[in-house]
Amino acid sequence: MQLNELSNIELLKEIAEFLNEETEMEKMLQGALRKLLEGTIFETGWIFFINEKGKQELIAHENLPNALQQNDCKHLQKGGCWCVTRFLNSELDKASNIIECKRIVHSRRSSSKDYSNITHHATVPLQSGQERFGLLNVATPNTIRFSEGELALLESVAFQIGSAIKRILLTKQEQQVALVQERNRLARDLHDSVNQLLFSVTLTARGGIEMTEQQDVKNTFKEIQYLTQEALTEMRALIWQLRPKGLENGIIEGLKGYGDILGLTLNVNVKGVINLPAKIEETLFRIAQEAMNNVRKHSGVLQAELYLTITTTDVLLVVKDEGRGFHMNELNSLRSLGLQSMKDRAYSVSGTVDWVTEWDKGTEILVRLPY
Repeated sequence: MQLNELSNIELLKEIAEFLNEETEMEKMLQGALRKLLEGTIFETGWIFFINEKGKQELIAHENLPNALQQNDCKHLQKGGCWCVTRFLNSELDKASNIIECKRIVHSRRSSSKDYSNITHHATVPLQSGQERFGLLNVATPNTIRFSEGELALLESVAFQIGSAIKRILLTKQEQQVALVQERNRLARDLHDSVNQLLFSVTLTARGGIEMTEQQDVKNTFKEIQYLTQEALTEMRALIWQLRPKGLENGIIEGLKGYGDILGLTLNVNVKGVINLPAKIEETLFRIAQEAMNNVRKHSGVLQAELYLTITTTDVLLVVKDEGRGFHMNELNSLRSLGLQSMKDRAYSVSGTVDWVTEWDKGTEILVRLPY
């Protein structure tokens, strides 16, 4: 066995050990890319994630020349790309030399910054079994083609990275399942304990009203009954949020069911085919729930309009009421509106939440989530 083969085996072992230890996706990819460059002739590299719609994300890069780094690596992410096109057409199944990279050529022509004599690169798909995640690209100054041995090493590293990506995704899936199970347990506990206690207080207050002739006492029991019924509605809404029955029949049916719990009349308008990833659907569902809570608690009306538009890249949601509205300068004192919570949820999936409101002219919550 030649010295070069021995060093490659040691490199693969080192990368494998790192991949097995790391559990954070971006940190894992960045570290694996760094180790690859440290142990080979490759001097720069970058990794794309590519989804089934062709949307690509530059998720890691290492030692890029200045011409490719400028403006948040815009030249690597825009324009035509041979390797991405071949990947999307399922025509790229092994490590390959790229004869001409349009993105590198464009960066050289449009930038005065140093490109470190990077003119060509090699590419290899990242996959695990039949599941494909993206591309690993590497380059070396003054190098047009890499040897068969170098491409074989690149394929071995890509195989390791693909397996590690799959492991992390499975771990996240298991965590999500565990979270749902914990939500369900908490929902059951709330239903079996607090919910039943509140219902008992309601019955007791009703009995107190019937048992006394004193009007002041009757009024006190009526107030207790009213407050307890409000608390019951809040509790049932909370249980619904923890374990949304009806979401399995689609987000629209789930939101209509939640509206029934709140006593809201919900007029729904949908454009496009609803086929959202689970994470986006749940995020949208939670934001819509919070918006509907605001209608019931703060608008003074019990009717809302919900507009849902699904495009090829985004889902757009509008929740509108004709209630009392509020002044924008009151936001700091209106913590209970949950607007920050909605913004945080949207931000977690790279989305946005805005609102338009005015006294006595209602409120519109505007949500955009990319997917």
